[in-house]
Amino acid sequence: MVFSMTGFGSRQKSIEPFGKISVEIKSSNHRFLEIVFHLPDNLLYLEDRIKKELEAKIKRGRLVCVISVSGQGRHNITINKNLLKEYLEVFRDIKNTFGIKDEISINTLVNMPGVLSLEESRATGMDIWPALKTLICGALEDLLAMRQKEGRALQRYLHKRALFLKNGLERVRTRFKKALRAKLAAINTDEERAAFLKDTDVSEELERLAFHIRNFTGKLAAKEPVGKELDFIAQEMQREANTLAAKSFDASVSGKVVQMKSQIEKIREQVQNIE
Repeated sequence: MVFSMTGFGSRQKSIEPFGKISVEIKSSNHRFLEIVFHLPDNLLYLEDRIKKELEAKIKRGRLVCVISVSGQGRHNITINKNLLKEYLEVFRDIKNTFGIKDEISINTLVNMPGVLSLEESRATGMDIWPALKTLICGALEDLLAMRQKEGRALQRYLHKRALFLKNGLERVRTRFKKALRAKLAAINTDEERAAFLKDTDVSEELERLAFHIRNFTGKLAAKEPVGKELDFIAQEMQREANTLAAKSFDASVSGKVVQMKSQIEKIREQVQNIE
């Protein structure tokens, strides 16, 4: 099954006490597997775990994984009772020493530095990871489904191009034989015929190109990632087509080879997006 390298997947869920977690993963063309993360500071230490999940499913492409948190966490108000007790003792001592009769208000006490503090309640990494992993796997499923859908479209397109090449090659082979017979008939000496055949013999190029077309079609049905192989095969097809064009002595053959080269260029352009 051919997979495209272009895709997008996302999942989101409210996870207490963290808040609403959003996971987005998008992928694009790349020669190898490259993963870029955009994570909240308190989740950075989970990067290796997330990376392993992505690497297990995707072998090639540039991935951008964005995880965001909103409405984050609950807050707890903490009273430093020991510090409050010390403040009270100091205030009483000041009142007794200087004869101050004013009462100490609660408003004064709670506004003293360090008496009250606001703490955010957060889950630990071990608490958040199972739920976060589920979101990541869900986003990956969405992304892979899109890559598979686009891959099927690419597969159909490339099959058509390969079939065009196969048919075009047969037309070139037929026309070449006919043109060769006519050309040899017009040559007077065996020596000249031998020299002409040496310079214009394309039997090896025709066979190699036929092999590459069959190999290309077969690789399209492979289950493992084949993007790099398809790109290499397309390069080899282009090499053989160029040689055919260079050796051609017939305008009709040259025209057919040009059409084949155009199809090969289209193939090379599209295989760049295959995993």
